[in-house]
Amino acid sequence: MTTELDSPTAVVPFGWEGDVAATGPDDRDLLFRFPAADDPAPGTRRVLGMSLYASALGLIGVGVGLRAFVSVLGGVPGFYVPVLVLLGLSSVAAVVGAFLSIHRRFLPFVFLVGAALPLSGAVLIAVSH
Repeated sequence: MTTELDSPTAVVPFGWEGDVAATGPDDRDLLFRFPAADDPAPGTRRVLGMSLYASALGLIGVGVGLRAFVSVLGGVPGFYVPVLVLLGLSSVAAVVGAFLSIHRRFLPFVFLVGAALPLSGAVLIAVSH
């Protein structure tokens, strides 16, 4: 007797599938999924480019964090820290989405460009205070 918890989609939400046999080899309807054992490895240039871009975003985020720390010591408005945290976390979430969708053609790059938008807002807020 099987239950709903026996299916992979009940355990792993949002269309993430770890079992290729459950979804079949053609899973174009899934945006995010962890790579299966028989998935081809992404290209080295693709992974290197995404990693360099993500590390550049991370270094900019560290700079924003240092600038924000100095600003907080000097006194800032109440909205300052929560807004910077929200922008930073949304940027990190977009980078995670990019790496989870690495087997798609253009989606990872859309996410990486999308990760730069909230980070640029955080840079503007950090510099203005």
